Amino acid sequence: MEHTTFSPLLLSLKVAGVSTVIVFLTGMLLARLLARRSFPGKGVLEALFLLPLVLPPTVVGFGLLVLFGKNGIIGKWLLALFDLQVVFTWVGAVIASVVVSFPLMYQSAAAAFASIDQKLEQAAKTMGASAWKVFWTITFPLAWPGLLAGLLLSFARALGEFGATLMLAGNIPGRTDTLPVAIYSAVVAGRMEDAAFWVVIIVALGFSMMMWLNWWNGRRLRRFTEER
Repeated sequence: MEHTTFSPLLLSLKVAGVSTVIVFLTGMLLARLLARRSFPGKGVLEALFLLPLVLPPTVVGFGLLVLFGKNGIIGKWLLALFDLQVVFTWVGAVIASVVVSFPLMYQSAAAAFASIDQKLEQAAKTMGASAWKVFWTITFPLAWPGLLAGLLLSFARALGEFGATLMLAGNIPGRTDTLPVAIYSAVVAGRMEDAAFWVVIIVALGFSMMMWLNWWNGRRLRRFTEER
């Protein structure tokens, strides 16, 4: 295969990387704010956060197309103020990946923060530590295993996103043809060898990440057992 044919892999890594950074920061922030708070409408808000998990990707893509299209609420605003078009660009692929992978990060982060003993944080605050210092020295390290799991799952989900990406970003060679889109295009065109090649690549990436996560969790558990 020619070097240029690797553009779907490079584009997928770029899209997944950017979307994972966004999802990690927003998911961690929202989970931290909501994990220990109760207020009217919290269940509805969290249901909205998790909705992309149960909706078909094409439905998510249609919703994003309505929002970010030229005549959409957000798309019209972006076009008028910044001359920025999201549809049929790699930015659209990033937005699609963010929406579908966010629930995984939020769930993992919320569970990680909820499992932390609040007495440890309160003890640090009574000793004069600021909320920012408590977070980075106590909360974040204790929640890190769950946050790391959410990060890897979000990256893997973004890497494999297809339906919403195809709806919003389309299939433009060299611009929006991520790995899943490239596989679909190759199958439609009857290029089964190319499709098989990309399938092997994306399966290898996903399998490697999950194997590493299992190995890291097992190593952490063994170390914890030995210390006790």
